[in-house]
Formats: sequence, C-alpha cells, structure tokens
Amino acid sequence: MAQTFTSLSAPQVMLWGLLFFGGIYLGFGALTWLLTKRVLPALGIGRALDPRPLQPGQLRRELTQSGISVLIFGLGMVFPWGLLQLGWARLEPDAGWRRIGIEILVLAVWNDVHFWLNHRLLHTRWLRRFHGPHHRSFVTTPWATYSFHPIEALMLGNVILLPMVLHDFSFWSLASVPVFSLFFNCVGHSNYDFVPGVSYSHWFAASRRHHLHHAVHNGNYGFQFTFMDRLFRTRIAADAAEPLFQAFRKKHGATTA
Repeated sequence: MAQTFTSLSAPQVMLWGLLFFGGIYLGFGALTWLLTKRVLPALGIGRALDPRPLQPGQLRRELTQSGISVLIFGLGMVFPWGLLQLGWARLEPDAGWRRIGIEILVLAVWNDVHFWLNHRLLHTRWLRRFHGPHHRSFVTTPWATYSFHPIEALMLGNVILLPMVLHDFSFWSLASVPVFSLFFNCVGHSNYDFVPGVSYSHWFAASRRHHLHHAVHNGNYGFQFTFMDRLFRTRIAADAAEPLFQAFRKKHGATTA
C-alpha cells in the first residue's frame, strides 16, 4: 500500500483524500446521529447531556462548514505525499502488526498533545476569531465535528507531518489517525453520555468533558484523554454548566435532561 500511495500523482492523491475524508465524516456522523437520536434512547442506554434545542439552521451551517474542512483535509493530503516525494519522509512497507499497534498508540498520544496545543492557541485573543465558527454550536452534534473556520482546519489538519519526518511509520498507522480522530470527535460532539456510570475523568466520559467546553468555553481543551488538561490545570468542573441547564429547565418546565 505504501508503494501504491507514493506512485500516485498529486491530483490522484487529492481526489482519494477528498473521498476518504468525506466518507469517514458522513459515515461516522450518520452512525453517531442514529445511535444517539434513535437506537440508544430506545434501549434506555445513556442520556442526552445538554437539554437545550439546536439553533435554527444549525445543521445546515455545520454541514456547510464541514464540507469546506473536508475539502481542505482532502486536498491537504498532497503535503504528506510531498514529504515522501521529496525524500524528507519514508513509509515502512514491512511493518508487522505489533509495530503498527505501537505506532498507533504513539500517534494517539501525539494527536492529543497536538490538539490541546492548537486548541489552546485558538482560545487566545489573537486566534479566537478563527475558532468562533466552531463554537456557534453551543449544543453539539456529530456534524459539528469538522465545522471549522479554514484556518482552524489547517491548524488541526497537519497532525501527521511532524511525526512523519521523525520516524518511518507504516502507511496503516498514519491512515489510522484521521479515522480514530474523527471517531472520537463524533463521540465528543454527540451531546450524549454513553456510559453515565463512569467518572468524569474516565476515557469514556470524553463527551461529557467536551460538551462542557462548548457550554462554558474556557477549559477542557484536550481531545480524548485528560493528561494535558490535568498537566496545565485547564479542566472544567463537572457541574460547571448546571446553572445554565437548570435555568433552561425551569423556564421550560422540564424536570429531566
């Protein structure tokens, strides 16, 4: 597969990139939407987090902005391809599954570090305006996953470039990054607590943490894990948004989320 990828032309790489990113966005988005809106509530598994309704036109806006991000990510596949063409990076064609597994774990940790650093920068006064379009989704949906300003998409989309010049990864290890990244992102933006019984710090509580980030904005800059927010003390208290939700329930006569 490594040889096939490097032998493609630049237009072919960009076309396959568009199909790949568009496919995983639509696939994971639709699956998460179906699970959280239909299947899991019907089975009595989990619960919705933010009780407030979506804004008028929110889904159309998220899909439009995500389409632009898919375009940037897909066309941007020419950059890792270019590193290989220039000889600045190399793919390991004979990596075994054990090595691939270790590489994926390393990339998952790096993905969290990269995301926290860029996300924290996007909340500074210099770059905040580029993060604003994403935060228009006060109540998150899986379709908000790629709903970025183009600058934010460029910042988050370069995650594999530095690792590529430092180590000869397997093609499959690098290809896994957008897959697990989008999967965890859809979970984080689902506005659904899949496992209410686990603690707020648990890996499975990522959707709780990220929904709070959208509700109160400052803090919880991490991705799937919590180590960066713990290290830099940027965690949001688990009950930080309760006053907002209680006020909404009181106003609308609701007693449950």
